[in-house]
Amino acid sequence: MTAATRAHTRTSTTERPAEESRTYAAYHRPWWFRTFISAEFLIIALLVLVWIIATTSVDNFSGPLTVRYLLMDIAPLMMIALPMTLVIITGQIDLSVASTMGLSTVIVGILHVQVGLSIPISGLLAILVGVLCGMFNGFLVAYVKLPSLAVTIGTLALYRGIAVGLLGTTALTDFDQGWSDLATSSVGESRIPAIMIPVAILILIFVVLLHFTPFGRGLYDIGHNEQAARFSGVNVARSQMTTFILTGSVSAAAGIFYTLRFGNSRGDNATGLELEVIAAVLLGGVLIFGGRGAIHGVLAGALLIGVLSSALRLEGVTVNVINIIIGLLLVISVLAPTLVAGVQRIRARLSGPSARPDGLPPSSEPSESPDAPAQQNSTPHETTSRETANRESAPADSASKPTATP
Repeated sequence: MTAATRAHTRTSTTERPAEESRTYAAYHRPWWFRTFISAEFLIIALLVLVWIIATTSVDNFSGPLTVRYLLMDIAPLMMIALPMTLVIITGQIDLSVASTMGLSTVIVGILHVQVGLSIPISGLLAILVGVLCGMFNGFLVAYVKLPSLAVTIGTLALYRGIAVGLLGTTALTDFDQGWSDLATSSVGESRIPAIMIPVAILILIFVVLLHFTPFGRGLYDIGHNEQAARFSGVNVARSQMTTFILTGSVSAAAGIFYTLRFGNSRGDNATGLELEVIAAVLLGGVLIFGGRGAIHGVLAGALLIGVLSSALRLEGVTVNVINIIIGLLLVISVLAPTLVAGVQRIRARLSGPSARPDGLPPSSEPSESPDAPAQQNSTPHETTSRETANRESAPADSASKPTATP
């Protein structure tokens, strides 16, 4: 058997149809199924359903001021949920965002009311403090290699303690009325608050950053397998540091809006907001273990929490009960992926040995490596013929080799 024949045999026996070489479970489904049958679009559908129920059954929910106050209520939530999405996709978490936001309100109040600086300068310095808070978290997680849960629980108490320590139990309220009016103004004659303009800009930035840049793809790689991402060229430590800096800076910016909207600066502002932020991110389809998630799902999760909270308040439900409901939603969003995976494993076990637990058809096996020996895919007749040809060519090969001289 000639070399060309052997090469042709190896190629023909190792090649498989293109559709059988796919290894991702969703690839055998149509594009519309992969796009619309997902956790993100499930939350969007649930949001539409809850909105319809609230509009038809809750008094004054469809009033002219409901949308305006609803959007102003969830504006800080949506802002902080954007960088939190990036953090959780990498498999980390930041529980200090609400404390950073509270510290930002205190910094703005002290610099503007007590020191006398303008709102823009006070806001820039507050954002700088937020960047430093995020850098501290990121350094401990990315470079010292401490668990983000333990680190951010500690900084949650640290930043909140600094905020309360700077002001004590007092509240600063003497803010420039012009800036407060701007924070609560609307876009033209519409019911859309002006704060949604910078929120929309932030959404666009994070959509591009996460879904259309190598940095965003690297975050998904880190969430899937941090070691493999490092071997593939992703700077894991720098990426993690960047995500924590983003959470700190955006939380500080949300604190500026919070201060101007309510016209007060207190050390306990935004207490408990981290629960709503994490609930919105996980409800939006972001996997708590990292590696999966999308911005549009997170926005739907934030809107869902805002609609539920607004409708329940109009029905006279207390804040404590609303927090219990949000906590239950958080638990459900964490348990849902595990339950779905368990159901898939049970279905695969009941379907018999021919079923694949990853969702692929039974015939869809990963293709063999091109460097694998051809004997693994050859017929017995081809293997015997090749062994015979090798034995016949062995003496000739050995005779053609030069004899070594002593």
